Amino acid sequence: MKATPCDKNVALKKQVSELAEVLKTQAHLLGDHGLTEQEFYNSGLFRGAVEQIRGEYVASMTPKRDYVAHVLDHMVREGFIKDWLSAGSKNRHDYSVTLNNDKIAVIELKGCLDGNNTNIFSRPPHADEFIVWSVCTNPSADPAKNLWSGIHTRLSAEIIDRNQRVDGVVLWDWVCSTVGRPCPKIARDPSRLKQIGPYQLPPPCIYMFPATIPSPRNNPAPAPQRHQDVGILDAIHRCFGGRDDEVHTVHFETRYEGSDIQRKTRIDRNREMQRESGFTSIKRD
Repeated sequence: MKATPCDKNVALKKQVSELAEVLKTQAHLLGDHGLTEQEFYNSGLFRGAVEQIRGEYVASMTPKRDYVAHVLDHMVREGFIKDWLSAGSKNRHDYSVTLNNDKIAVIELKGCLDGNNTNIFSRPPHADEFIVWSVCTNPSADPAKNLWSGIHTRLSAEIIDRNQRVDGVVLWDWVCSTVGRPCPKIARDPSRLKQIGPYQLPPPCIYMFPATIPSPRNNPAPAPQRHQDVGILDAIHRCFGGRDDEVHTVHFETRYEGSDIQRKTRIDRNREMQRESGFTSIKRD
């Protein structure tokens, strides 16, 4: 079983690998650099160009922010939220959303969840709710692997060790339901796609976390919240045609093993276990 119903396109990944091999062996034929093949590869020109392109893709948040703006603007127009604003670069979160009941939901925008950046967040004092939104725009990435890495390896450790409550995770971007990342929800019912500006979006994948911090002694296995308990997740779910049996619940169980705090993670969907870890220690340098 997988932590998410999302599928990776195995054929695309193979094509990416094949193209990468062609570029590595024939890049010297591109451009007007005037170097021989040996001079080209010895010069570092190819490696430098690859690193520059990679850096530009990784560093640029503009497409991701444009996407989130389209989604939140649509939710305002449809009456699912009152308003939203960008928190700015000086804050350790990305967006504040005013819900219809005037509570404040804070959104932390992340990439594919498999990197150390996932560990960098701070729930601000004014947040009634705090969620992580994964926008992973690499079509050849494995969403199930990245999501599990983010939730079990990274977020659970930060929640438990730093007492940073996270109410849930949204896994959802414009690559979902494309050739690069087929969506089984849309495969079963193409009418569930929703046109939002330039994007055709399937219903999101939502992961509900506990309302309290797991603690081995006092709160070893808190129950996950329902999506109705977290206003921003409920609004996204309803606005974009989610079904209740598609919402995931994330269970964290904690215990002491000697001086170590250990946690076990389980992800359920429609009351069926999708993936479960063993007990693993939280390691801190």
